[in-house]
Amino acid sequence: MATGNPYETPNVSHSITPSRRTVTVKRLDVMSCGVMLGVLYAIIGLFVGGLVTLMALGGMAAQGGDAMAGLIGGIGAIILMPLFYGFGGFIGGVIGALLYNLCATFVGGIKFDLE
Repeated sequence: MATGNPYETPNVSHSITPSRRTVTVKRLDVMSCGVMLGVLYAIIGLFVGGLVTLMALGGMAAQGGDAMAGLIGGIGAIILMPLFYGFGGFIGGVIGALLYNLCATFVGGIKFDLE
């Protein structure tokens, strides 16, 4: 039998259905949300920067222009897009967490069922 620990598996062999527990997220850590979304958006910005680089090189090749100019613009996109996306994601994560915390004080937060 369990010794008071709610996370310990009971020693009952006929217990097939897992127990459910409802938890409520009442507050989010603002900085952790900002950092998490900043990193996530920086990764997305890296992919977008890669696509912009391919389009810049393709456009320069199609026009018969200087490929070096397309390459320089593309490398700039690979460097700048993750920075801009990451900064925007960080700011958005901080603002989103602050708004969630404000709303959760009035409505109580989001409930989750855990098994």
